[in-house]
Amino acid sequence: MLGLSAGIAPGPLLTLVITETLRHDLRAGVKVSLAPLITDLPIVLMTLLLASRFSTAPVLGTLSFLGAAFLVYLGLEGLRFRGVELPEEATSPRSLKKGVIANLLNPHPYVFWLSIGAPTVVKAYKEDIVLSIQYLLGFYVCLIGAKVLVAVVISRSKTLLKTRAYVYTNKLLGLLLLIFALLFTRQGLQYFGVI
Repeated sequence: MLGLSAGIAPGPLLTLVITETLRHDLRAGVKVSLAPLITDLPIVLMTLLLASRFSTAPVLGTLSFLGAAFLVYLGLEGLRFRGVELPEEATSPRSLKKGVIANLLNPHPYVFWLSIGAPTVVKAYKEDIVLSIQYLLGFYVCLIGAKVLVAVVISRSKTLLKTRAYVYTNKLLGLLLLIFALLFTRQGLQYFGVI
């Protein structure tokens, strides 16, 4: 759910996927969709290192609360979503480069991996390394798959982003993110021994 939600949530990278698909073609949108495969590796490794080195209960509890706050922010964005305004001005190609730059400068991957992604991977790793690998694979398949799917649909229909189905899908995912926020809050309380 986290990967799917991140994949279709409005933000700089999705906007660029849409823009490049509209201005150029499906291939340009797919290239932008692949940017997290390039940009996220250093972010993931850095946050995993931090999370594994400082995996004491207070640190993990604090990260759980920060993750819950970030999920509330994303969830509320999803609930308030009304549709996307489509750009009209043209730009030059080099879609993958644009996607990489947009994702490197986007604070969401850093906040997500520091507060939600890395602690989740470390917790799964403590159970079984296979669980952490499954989480990472599932997350990126959903994240990139959702963006590629948006590019495919946009290449065929320029008005999808204003449809009720897309708006309600974002609202549903926003609600699910709020539920995840409650789970992270509960986890934080457990780390601090409150429950």
